[in-house]
Amino acid sequence: MAKEIERKFLVKGDEWRKLAKGSVYRQGYIATQKQATVRVRIVGNQGYLTIKGPSINYSRSEFEYSIPIEDAQEMLDKLCDRPLIEKTRYKIDWGSLVWEIDEFEGVNKGLILAEVELNQETQKIELPPWIGEEVSEDPRYFNSNLVKNPFSQWGG
Repeated sequence: MAKEIERKFLVKGDEWRKLAKGSVYRQGYIATQKQATVRVRIVGNQGYLTIKGPSINYSRSEFEYSIPIEDAQEMLDKLCDRPLIEKTRYKIDWGSLVWEIDEFEGVNKGLILAEVELNQETQKIELPPWIGEEVSEDPRYFNSNLVKNPFSQWGG
């Protein structure tokens, strides 16, 4: 079984911007339930179908498959909940880890999150200076929840 172990943080400042180039992501959710989410994503010229299990601490099962971009586009257009998630993802090597910074657009504009995938839940990590508050356990920051409750509607 494939497993994702991930921690998520808010990003502070702009220093991280000079460390990486970004790739545009478009993604949507076919299903979001307590037990699983089914996501379709396009990155560049490649489509992906991903199924994720429920989060337990920082871990969850994850199964990701490459699919033809035409299939991914049709699924985004016809099967996914609205709004779609639009973001630019930047990858930054820091220490022995790769940090992924997502800068959201559309109804989630203004939200910038950093994620880091780990080998084990108890793995020690060196936090870059542009890392802010940890939000790993706050479900509002799950991409699947940003469709139902976009960042622009949080208020205050």
